[in-house]
Amino acid sequence: MSSSRGNIQRTRPQKHQNKTAYKNDLHDKTNKTKFLNSLSISGVCKRCKDILDWKIKYKKYKPLTSPRKCVGCEEKTVKYAYHVLCGKCAAEKNVCAKCCTSVEVHEPEENTPNVDVQTMLKGLPERKRRTIIRFINKTQGEDNKLSPDMTSRIVEMIQNMDQINLDDDDDFDGFASDDEQSQNDSDE
Repeated sequence: MSSSRGNIQRTRPQKHQNKTAYKNDLHDKTNKTKFLNSLSISGVCKRCKDILDWKIKYKKYKPLTSPRKCVGCEEKTVKYAYHVLCGKCAAEKNVCAKCCTSVEVHEPEENTPNVDVQTMLKGLPERKRRTIIRFINKTQGEDNKLSPDMTSRIVEMIQNMDQINLDDDDDFDGFASDDEQSQNDSDE
């Protein structure tokens, strides 16, 4: 805009029009970026959650390299950047772990029932993980949501990973339901 007196109307549109949304992983496929995109923020108020989400979205979030000292218990238990209280102290005092205001603490949304299943799958070897993912895709309904009984079966599968026969990936007989198992036993 011009600095002349009384010129308050802009006569041209802005120079750089944003045609596409910013993607923080467009040219950066590092493990750090993948980790930050998968990070779920909990234990903070809604305002602080929005702030931290913005920092992650626009690559301004700088994760901690080592645990920081908690203001409440004076121990090195703060594992998340921008937090001043550890999770235990924040839960005891019922305050936000970032701004320490006494408000309703924001918990992660439960819109995806398989969040806990995904965290369990992260620790598995690749071949076993792919076996369970194929099983999930095969049994998942058209609405792409897992039913609670299906989730419990998957958790049971993960806990009994030593019994999975990986020689035949299409055969999931090791994880048949109790009805199917009893039917198989009666046939023999």
